[in-house]
Amino acid sequence: MTDLIETLVENREMVQPNHANMLDTAHGGNVMKWMDEVGAMSAMLFSGETCVTARVNQMNFRRPIHVGDTAYITAYVYDTGTSSVKVRLVAEREDLRTRERETTTESYFVYVAIDDEKRPTAVPDLTVDSEQGAALRRAALEGDGDR
Repeated sequence: MTDLIETLVENREMVQPNHANMLDTAHGGNVMKWMDEVGAMSAMLFSGETCVTARVNQMNFRRPIHVGDTAYITAYVYDTGTSSVKVRLVAEREDLRTRERETTTESYFVYVAIDDEKRPTAVPDLTVDSEQGAALRRAALEGDGDR
């Protein structure tokens, strides 16, 4: 699988009191962990290999996610190297009762595909075969401060 749209992963995490800081909002470390897990899923769907986190390029926490809301996390592959996979990640605060969402956190992670001996291994080329995929890729490339 090499098409961007096929790497799109969306997941929800219910923010419980055990995920919260003293302000009753999701602890940033938990949000980052959830984003890392969803990002790794996207990278593995793309590469067909186990992927490990190699880099986090900025982590922008814009607003909190309160206890009782869900963290709605979206990830997709937008660029690749020889063994590396770049994934854009967006977390949104979601109220399940109203379905209202607002962006809370955004980041760009780099994963490395590894083989059974835990050494870097090649990944396929990324293709973009739809307007939706092209728009997602453009948004990621524009937001990636590493380019």
